Amino acid sequence: MVESGQRAAEDDTALRRYVDYLQSEKNASVHTVDAYCRDIVQFARYQWPDQPSPFAWRDVDQLAARGFVVALSRAAMAPTTTARKLSSLRAFYRFLEREAMCTLNPFAGVRSPRRGHDLPKVLSREEIGRLLDAPAQRAERHKRVSGKPLSAEQQYALRRDTALLEVFYSTGARLNELAGLRESDVDLLGSVVKVRGKGKKERLCPLGGPACKALRACLKQGHALWGKGERQAPVFHNLRGGGLTGRSIERMLKQQLIEAGLDTTLSPHTLRHSFATHLLDAGADLRSVQELLGHASVSTTQIYTHVSVEHLKRVYEEAHPRA
Repeated sequence: MVESGQRAAEDDTALRRYVDYLQSEKNASVHTVDAYCRDIVQFARYQWPDQPSPFAWRDVDQLAARGFVVALSRAAMAPTTTARKLSSLRAFYRFLEREAMCTLNPFAGVRSPRRGHDLPKVLSREEIGRLLDAPAQRAERHKRVSGKPLSAEQQYALRRDTALLEVFYSTGARLNELAGLRESDVDLLGSVVKVRGKGKKERLCPLGGPACKALRACLKQGHALWGKGERQAPVFHNLRGGGLTGRSIERMLKQQLIEAGLDTTLSPHTLRHSFATHLLDAGADLRSVQELLGHASVSTTQIYTHVSVEHLKRVYEEAHPRA
């Protein structure tokens, strides 16, 4: 396993300065910084397997850079993962050039491997409906089996899980964006929530009627259990009153997928994919969907136009008499 990028940066002047640059000038998150550093340190361990840091970054040439790509290919690394690692190293060497710590970027001319064109998995509207109904069905089944009414904590879990799924699908937000929601971010009168995306950029996401209703019930039950608290209190709590983590939300989704009879390998990001695809299917313009998703570039959003075309093709093939 590659050592922690942050730890390696402490012993290497160039890498330490790059970490400072990412944090202070690029406003990168802790997770982003560590991901960059892990990719860079992985290359360093390939290039200098027996040498401790600091590393001789200036001595790396394009032959070494290409050799690293070959090594990743032999290790059966996914093309997208290899492309990300090359991107990390190109950015690092651009910084070294700018700071006059290196005279050339050995990764500048190295091509990323061709990526496949796998389209994101998307739930149909009927499947989304089943998933959104799953928490209530699960709670009802629990009452039948136990013969007892739900406790206050179980009622909260039901309302929380319902609200989470509704807000996921209503906003198209990322997992960590929802896990980080605070009560001050929620405006139920205006039917919007404020989320903090990549690079700590903020955006407003509209909330549909069912999502507003579910959120209101979730907050009311949470206040009854743990008190109203301060405005910076998390929106979604665990049953001890602390903030719900992204990992806990993933586990909850897995349970609801089982309840709804859906593919349990689906991730929370599937709801984001479904949100974007359903909007485009209904005639929303690409730029608006880009803004709603918080994508920096419209090219990132364009993958969903391909998903919509595939959907239209299936409808055509199933419905047209001479398809």
